[in-house]
Amino acid sequence: MDKDMAGSIRIGIGGWTYEPWRGSFYPESLPQRRELEHASRSLTSIEINGTYYGSQKPDSFRKWHDETPEGFVFSLKAPRYATNRKVLAGAEETISRFFSSGVMLLGDKLGPINWQFMATKKFEPEDFEAFLKLLPSSIDGRTLRHVVEVRHESFRTPEFPDLLRRYGVAAVVAADGPYPQIADPTAPFVYARIMGTTEDQPLGYDPALLDLWADRVRTWAAGGLPEGLDYVGPSAALGPRDVYLYVISGHKARNPQAAMALIQRLG
Repeated sequence: MDKDMAGSIRIGIGGWTYEPWRGSFYPESLPQRRELEHASRSLTSIEINGTYYGSQKPDSFRKWHDETPEGFVFSLKAPRYATNRKVLAGAEETISRFFSSGVMLLGDKLGPINWQFMATKKFEPEDFEAFLKLLPSSIDGRTLRHVVEVRHESFRTPEFPDLLRRYGVAAVVAADGPYPQIADPTAPFVYARIMGTTEDQPLGYDPALLDLWADRVRTWAAGGLPEGLDYVGPSAALGPRDVYLYVISGHKARNPQAAMALIQRLG
């Protein structure tokens, strides 16, 4: 594969504060205030979870930007108040408040926004489209990327990826966990969350599975469709795509090791 013809690849974990990572991912002597500095130099992206539960201060976004190296990217989980509601069309105020909270201070380190839905939320096409219409395509001249993480089987219908394609929104490719998988490409980027790390594997995953995921990432970046994933409708390659993959859940203590092993395999 010609790297010049492939999208960018970023691999990471969820958050950077987790006590069991001290001494395994973080050196014993590292002050806690320097954990983001360390993590952002071992990984290429981090998904911030705190934004799902409540608003963060503008100074926090500015600090996160300044503590991380050039080329590093954060993805953000959008506030649950926007997605955990009966009528999604009513989320406009919450969405507006989120984007005015300081998010844009991340500048070029702002990656996709993950709009995560509860496992009980069913696919209601008209209301879901009304929600997609509320997502801003850009703010202050900066293009935004949106991804939706749906967890109910009712979304496994061709109508759903068709709808996302019309708005250029991606669906989270959930893998190795309890949630239904929708691997259909619908945006200029792919957003995967893999959840299969185990305690008995020093790198979280068996080496053969790490090789498999590295191959899938390369295929996505080149614009191809990886084999062995679940597609719900007819899918066609969209050309080179940026890829964001996060090692999430599973045996969380091993997630940084799995992410670093993937980065090593991908060169």
